[in-house]
Amino acid sequence: MSAFRTPDKRRSTARILGAVLLPCVLLLTACAAGDLTPPATPGPSASGSGYTAPAATEPAPLRGTSVPVGSLPHPSLAVKIDNHAAARPQYGLERTDLVYEELVEGGLTRYVAVWHSDIPDVVGPVRSIRPMDPDIIGPLGGIVAYSGGQQKFMDLMNATSVFNAAFDSDETGLFSRTDEREAPHDVVLQAKALVALHDDVPAPAQQFAYAATVPESSAGVDGTPVTTIASRFSDSNWPDWAFDATSLSYLRSQEGVPDLDAGGVQLRATNVLVLRVAIDETYVNVPKTTMIGSGEAWASTGGRTLHALWSKAGRDAPIRLTDDSGVTVRLAAGNTWIELVPADRGSVTLVP
Repeated sequence: MSAFRTPDKRRSTARILGAVLLPCVLLLTACAAGDLTPPATPGPSASGSGYTAPAATEPAPLRGTSVPVGSLPHPSLAVKIDNHAAARPQYGLERTDLVYEELVEGGLTRYVAVWHSDIPDVVGPVRSIRPMDPDIIGPLGGIVAYSGGQQKFMDLMNATSVFNAAFDSDETGLFSRTDEREAPHDVVLQAKALVALHDDVPAPAQQFAYAATVPESSAGVDGTPVTTIASRFSDSNWPDWAFDATSLSYLRSQEGVPDLDAGGVQLRATNVLVLRVAIDETYVNVPKTTMIGSGEAWASTGGRTLHALWSKAGRDAPIRLTDDSGVTVRLAAGNTWIELVPADRGSVTLVP
């Protein structure tokens, strides 16, 4: 007979189960006795998960960018800014929310430059008021600053709800003349200090509709590709805007030369609006841009341009922009330049 025997299967199974279960019993016994403490598992505590909710935001009224709620309680500041060749480069234009370019005497243009989201210490050169300015600035409320002007034009501006600050009657010392320029292109204003003096004046209402991003803007969705927006106010003034795909913004030139800020950087805009406007000759040598009414417009954002209609119901009503289907035009969040191009003597050329 063989010296080897086949093991009893029941006894083998019992030995295997015992080997497996014994360590488990010992582990449970040790845990119950407090001899083995398992590692803690992270989880919510009684006081919460540790998550901090982000601060609530709202759109900046004149730029559409997202800002903390209540962070822009101060008024807007609209300033008449010189655009004579001797006034360039101007101070603070690169930090504007809105800029309106308007025709003045001699075929030149001037700006109504508006700051609210980011107000510089100093802006200028500051020039005089014109008859269309109450209709441009009226919807903003806030503060308007200018060097002076004909009494009848100052009376029109003072008839609005906007707080008027004029160099000719300044008692604050916030206007001054800089040695860097020749008169009359030398008046500058301490902008941030002026706004701080009038913190009781309310913030502006939103003027345009905005999309969160450039591709979501109306021009981004429904516009056609346009690389250059060339407008002509007169034989002596023709600003151009060329789209820069890297920054998703438009770079400004005047009379074929890059238009630079005081730091030597070319001025740029997220949105460019061109409005064809009538010119009222009531004041003979002082052209008045007609702002109350309606006309043809183009809205450009992100390298695309959308044909539109502009309308304005009254002095204190904002400009309304609608596309050819009557839908409100949405700009992209960012700064906007508005070119008020005369319909009777100016032109607009869109280059694909």
